[in-house]
Amino acid sequence: MSSSRGSVSAWCINHPVATLLLTFAMVLLGVIAFPLLPIAPLPEAEFPTIQVTAQLPGASPETMASSVATPLEVQFSAIPGMTQMTSSSALGSTNLTLQFTLDKSIDTAAQEVQAAINTASGRLPADMPNLPTWRKVNPADSPVLILSVSSSLMPGTELSDVTETILARQLSQIEGVGQVYITGQQRPAIRVQAAPEKLAALGLTLADIRVAVQQTSLNLAKGALYGKDSISTLSSNDQLFKPQDYAQLIVSYKDGAPVQLKDVARVVAGSENAYVKAWSGDQQGVNIAIFRQPGANIVETVDRIQRGLPRLQEMLPAAVDVSVLNDRTRTIRASLHEVEMTLLIAVLLVVAVMALFLRQLSATLIVSAVLGVSLIASFAMMYLFGFSLNNLTLVAIVVAVGFVVDDAIVVVENIHRHLEAGEGMREAAIKGSREIGFTVVSISFSLVAAFIPLLFMGGVVGRLFKEFALTATATILISVVVSLTLAPTLAALFMRAPKHHQHQKPGFSDRLLASYERGLRKALAHQRLMLGIFGLTLVLAVIGYILIPKGFFPVQDTSFAQGTTEAAADISYPDMVEKHLQLAKIVGADPAVLAFSHSVGVSGSNQTIANGRFWISLKPRAERDVSVSEFIDRLRPKLAKVPGIVLYLRAGQDINLSSGPSRAQYQYVLKSNDGALLNTWTQRLTEKLRGNPAFRDLSNDLQLGGSVTHIDIDRSAAARFGLTTADVDQALYDAFGQRQISEYQTEVNQYKVILELDARQRGKAESLAYFYLRSPLTSEMVPLSALAKVSAPRMGPLSISHDGMFPAANLSFNLASGVALGDAVGMLDQAKNEIGMPAAIIGSFQGAAQAFQSSLANQPWLILAALVAVYIILGVLYESFVHPLTIISTLPSAGIGALLLLWMMGQDFSIMALIGVVLLIGIVKKNGILLVDFALQAQREQGLTPKEAIYEACTTRFRPIMMTTIAALLGALPLMLGFGVGSELRQPLGIAVVGGLLVSQMLTLFTTPIIYLQLERLFHRRQPAPAKSALAGLE
Repeated sequence: MSSSRGSVSAWCINHPVATLLLTFAMVLLGVIAFPLLPIAPLPEAEFPTIQVTAQLPGASPETMASSVATPLEVQFSAIPGMTQMTSSSALGSTNLTLQFTLDKSIDTAAQEVQAAINTASGRLPADMPNLPTWRKVNPADSPVLILSVSSSLMPGTELSDVTETILARQLSQIEGVGQVYITGQQRPAIRVQAAPEKLAALGLTLADIRVAVQQTSLNLAKGALYGKDSISTLSSNDQLFKPQDYAQLIVSYKDGAPVQLKDVARVVAGSENAYVKAWSGDQQGVNIAIFRQPGANIVETVDRIQRGLPRLQEMLPAAVDVSVLNDRTRTIRASLHEVEMTLLIAVLLVVAVMALFLRQLSATLIVSAVLGVSLIASFAMMYLFGFSLNNLTLVAIVVAVGFVVDDAIVVVENIHRHLEAGEGMREAAIKGSREIGFTVVSISFSLVAAFIPLLFMGGVVGRLFKEFALTATATILISVVVSLTLAPTLAALFMRAPKHHQHQKPGFSDRLLASYERGLRKALAHQRLMLGIFGLTLVLAVIGYILIPKGFFPVQDTSFAQGTTEAAADISYPDMVEKHLQLAKIVGADPAVLAFSHSVGVSGSNQTIANGRFWISLKPRAERDVSVSEFIDRLRPKLAKVPGIVLYLRAGQDINLSSGPSRAQYQYVLKSNDGALLNTWTQRLTEKLRGNPAFRDLSNDLQLGGSVTHIDIDRSAAARFGLTTADVDQALYDAFGQRQISEYQTEVNQYKVILELDARQRGKAESLAYFYLRSPLTSEMVPLSALAKVSAPRMGPLSISHDGMFPAANLSFNLASGVALGDAVGMLDQAKNEIGMPAAIIGSFQGAAQAFQSSLANQPWLILAALVAVYIILGVLYESFVHPLTIISTLPSAGIGALLLLWMMGQDFSIMALIGVVLLIGIVKKNGILLVDFALQAQREQGLTPKEAIYEACTTRFRPIMMTTIAALLGALPLMLGFGVGSELRQPLGIAVVGGLLVSQMLTLFTTPIIYLQLERLFHRRQPAPAKSALAGLE
């Protein structure tokens, strides 16, 4: 009795009611916390990014790049903490993307961006309709819901207006909804389409129309009448709202007669941008992309939106139909359900193993109780840490099943052994838990040590796996407490000594032990051979790691695909629409497609008419015969039959590290201070890589075939008429720039008034011959041909990209099936060398490929850090420099097993596989701890020789080693064999763990005793009197 004083296990055994109530409290906290946990596909990974948009309708890409992008970039470059700055300038628009370090506050960054915009405003073109705007984005996040709004009866402008003023605003007020974006929008506007010949005949110019509209449609403050008895606010009909009202405006007078706007122009209701259109299936429509607020429960947010849609539908005109294009929670729910089923299967398999080995119902139930309590209590810790239920945290719990049960098995098995020796229930529980307490702590703390390096991983990958590591760590530490408190208490109450019959047949574990003893004796007799096998596994593990293909994250099947179209740079808008409709017919005819939408024209991130977007939602995985990658492969040859346009498709991913829309999964950026040189070598590299079958959907964003009509202004001739270059530019902008000359406000929105030439004139170069300016000196009408020479159209860029203020070109590519990203990186570098790309051009990966390169460089250090952390913890626990080496010697065989099974199953060494190897470092050394701990104790207390002690340790601890290893293996087996939604992400981890455990179990039970003996001999030569380990302190 006295020996039990001071022991936590003994106190719990002596106070069973208190122990059970405390355990019940842990379970209750877990049960309460579980429904409160937010649900997400992956842990929160805020990637501070701000997108800036600047508009100058009608400005060429060169003008936007030089007069808009560059002044902004100069100011933005001074913002601290910025890691990347890219821009893309096209006709009338510039988009800039600013990425910051992960520890940068997005709110602080936003304030600094606004300050930079204010500073740069003085250097921006004076005729910009608005200052640049910005918005916070998180590239690692995706819309939780995409809605399609369509109508077969309502014009696109009316549909867009209803969508913006009613639907989008109501949606943004729903709890959990963050930002709401409309794509393919045709905002209503009044378009003034002037007839140049009529203006010239009356001696008028487009500037006269612009000034007349600006001065006769206003919405200004007017004050109030403050009377003695009342106050009356002043109002007037200063605003015009309808095209017919604008048509009545008097522009000027000719021979005393008024010239109304309708005399020189058509005034029509149209859209703010005449060159944008979107479809939902085969009907015209728009899309609404809905993002959640940071930390909001995705499933609950989408459920609220879905519940609110019927009410919102009632607020819309009857001709408007709202449908769900893509529900991100569809795959999230299915994936989490798969993980939950995997967890259940893992638990059942582990419990079955316990029953097989222990052959006692009470022992099996005790282990099951410890397992259940530990897993449920972990949800309380997740809630305390602010984590979510997601694929990685649930996988951490699945993997932890094997770890958690290890602690319970070791404790219960040792108590079981004392009961077999004839001791009483209570005494067996106290002695068994006391003897094994240090071993349990050693196993668990060294396992936790393996997770420590994961907490220091950098970048977005580190953010993702922080929750994984902490969830697994918390579950393991809870299991230590429960195994040393609840398990002994239940054992003292319910475990009975096993009944032995005289003619009882040996059980499964007895036969297995007899076979192992024979093998162990042979191994001890051939120690040099076993050392050779150990050395061989070490060498093969290193070689295998070097040779195995490296990857980033597996491509997920989220039942969603995105696409970018690219046509000839000088394609007309009607032709682009026609080709898009041809592609849409092919996409819609595929049996795997559930719904789709597409758009053309300048809208949002799509800056040119030559590009468009596709959003494709696939049927649930069980209802289609192909994965999303196979779906893309199946469509590719069919889409290629549409001439003059290419549709680049990529699978939608939960892990999205691209800062903007991309044509493919991976991006490579080339930049140089010489734009012409950059263009030449980008095209050469693109052609070189297109000959490599490893690359699919390869393209670059150098759309150099745009048509540019150059106007050479004769400044001397213009001066003779009192005109300047600015006068000519302004007149051209009035005619061809879709210039926003005014706006009018209603109670719910603001709308633009656009000035342009008549549709029959503005698309022809010949119309420039009818283009007149008025001389301020003589008031005569001067044709443009008298002031400038119009050249034949030549080729020019459709867009201009910058990266870090340097001209840049972006290459996008997918990989053929079976090609690892690491191999593709090497092929790309080799292609650059083969074509002799000059050093003046710098290349770097972006997005997922960049994160892969960073993680690849850190992989060896991560593994080494895990080994060092485990060694330090074991060295502290055993007060020894040598014994931790014996324990760690179990790892090379696990490494070769993991790499071998990954290779056999056609998997590359991805981040998930790396996490599996880190887990193996924690799992496999358990065998060494169980053996070394027992052997040291036997040498010290029983006076056995090292050989006798290690032999005794191997035979005595064989059963718990087999039980814990098989339990860990079966815990990971459902991950390896898992099918269904999300299995692509989990499978490499399961394969690595199962492969490592299989090989290590076959080898370490024979090699570890030999390593122990060799190190003992070396240790005794150097230090005859062995130091007393920390084990003694527990006695």
